Amino acid sequence: MSTILNDLYATILDRKANPKSGSYTTSLFTAGTDEIVKKVGEEAIEVILAATTQSDQRVVEESADLLYHLWVLLALRGVTPAQVEAELEARHKK
Repeated sequence: MSTILNDLYATILDRKANPKSGSYTTSLFTAGTDEIVKKVGEEAIEVILAATTQSDQRVVEESADLLYHLWVLLALRGVTPAQVEAELEARHKK
């Protein structure tokens, strides 16, 4: 996995373990599962809309937002990106 994605996940885990006032990530963890899941859904829809009606740059921006919120959801659940990567590798070998 890329360094930036690992760094992002590490930062998210740090905010989960050490909440920081004013941090958006901390506010998501404080809001709880329903809010985090809602944000993942919203960002997924925004990726779809960008892909169908907007520029490639908007697709990139919305994809970054989706990945960030997905990483927050993974951290909330205690699932690591390495587990997702292993699943992708297993599927690729089939």
